Amino acid sequence: MVIVGAGPTGLTAATLLAQRGFGCVVLDRWESIYPQPRAVHLDDEVYRILARLGVRDEFAAISWPCRGLRLITPEMRVLAEFARDATRGKHGYPEANMFDQQQLETVLRANLKRFATATLRGNTEVTAVAQDSGQVLVDCADRSTGARETVAAEYVLGCDGANSLVRASIETTVRDLDFAQRWLVVDVATGADLAEWEGVHQVCDPLRAATYMRIGKTRYRWEFRLAPHENADDYRDIATLHPLLSPWTKAIPQTELEIVRVAEYTFGAQIAEQWRDRRIFLLGDAAHLTPPFIGQGLGAGLRDAANLAWKLAGVLDGALPPTALDTYQVERKPHALAMIRRAKLVGTVMTEGGKIGNAIRRVVAPRLHLLPGLKDQILNSETPALHRSELVARPRFGRALDGTLCPNAVLEDGRRFDDVAASRFAVVTCDQPEETQRAEITRRGAVLLVARSGTTLHRWLRGGRARAAIVRPDGTVLRTGRELQAVCTALPDFSGTHLAQPGTEP
Repeated sequence: MVIVGAGPTGLTAATLLAQRGFGCVVLDRWESIYPQPRAVHLDDEVYRILARLGVRDEFAAISWPCRGLRLITPEMRVLAEFARDATRGKHGYPEANMFDQQQLETVLRANLKRFATATLRGNTEVTAVAQDSGQVLVDCADRSTGARETVAAEYVLGCDGANSLVRASIETTVRDLDFAQRWLVVDVATGADLAEWEGVHQVCDPLRAATYMRIGKTRYRWEFRLAPHENADDYRDIATLHPLLSPWTKAIPQTELEIVRVAEYTFGAQIAEQWRDRRIFLLGDAAHLTPPFIGQGLGAGLRDAANLAWKLAGVLDGALPPTALDTYQVERKPHALAMIRRAKLVGTVMTEGGKIGNAIRRVVAPRLHLLPGLKDQILNSETPALHRSELVARPRFGRALDGTLCPNAVLEDGRRFDDVAASRFAVVTCDQPEETQRAEITRRGAVLLVARSGTTLHRWLRGGRARAAIVRPDGTVLRTGRELQAVCTALPDFSGTHLAQPGTEP
């Protein structure tokens, strides 16, 4: 297996495969971690993926829980505030987490070194990718010596970003979703206390829309929409940046503010039409780009990796048919598209409309709290259910648990669902199974959890009008039903495979 790109998506895919014992080589053009900070947010659903990688505690040490969202005017008047409990959500982790991507990648790289089956090769430029007689040939060159070689692989995962060479190799078109805004991104380090509310501040202003957020103990980020005549070179030092930062830093001496990075980004919205060509797959920014307004860019890539890795392992083990790999795009593309559209909507509502838009926001925003349930909707970190596929038995009409995430509930012994399931299939049921059913579930390599009345899992099942569910290794519900025996007919047989064993230790 070759993975092109050693960002968070590529490292996640490599780790998930290595946990199953499959060999993979990660090729990246940079000798070490890309030197600029980028993503700063992920939610509790994605936190679960990091926990499966084995870096739960390490991420907790470098992340900063976010306490919600404030909509403010350019004069710093609060239009609306949506505060959240920053401690724990239904998945056992904070629902919004801020961090420095460089620190996250450091954690992910160190964790990958624990697995003997995974190799990370930096300073390696991939120059061509081609499929030939049941394998993929990856041409690459050492950027230091110029030495060239060709690596043969059963599968190639393209995690090589927005300008993906792997995507170009499968000749798919990229659909532009009609969103482009130029923004200035400023990262600052300071030991001083800014004494600001510990949530995201969104300045609602079409002339100078801005976002402020604390991303660590001493790290802060600002994003400012640029005017047509401006660029990042206009704001390279603290003197030129001070007028932008001063609403938050006016009480702090400029000498105490260290500029970590000033960069210009064009926030765009795009999605590749095809995410797979035979043995080549696209993940992360190679497959989709989203505006950052709901903080789902990095998370989308990690969701891609979590969705695909266990399916690849199942096909390589022979427990899943090759057609199971077709479900990757069927499930992930509509989900990614829905999140991109949500981000576009939020960005438009907060930053567009000119003077009329500003006037409407000043009138409407302070009254948003009067709308029943709106606060819960704004702060809800739950993302859409996956579409029906060979591995999601979601009904064509009506609501169901199928395709949604099983809660990472606390069980009766104090452990959480993910720790017990340990990246295997799980059968959750309200009913006591017969001994023959228990034996068959265990034989197929799955975990059996009986949800007693009053527990979180019992309420979850009954709320979905079900009495039993099959949960996949990625935490997604494959199938639900009212009878355990009928549900279990959809349980794959992973006995004797890598997926039948806990996958959290090397």
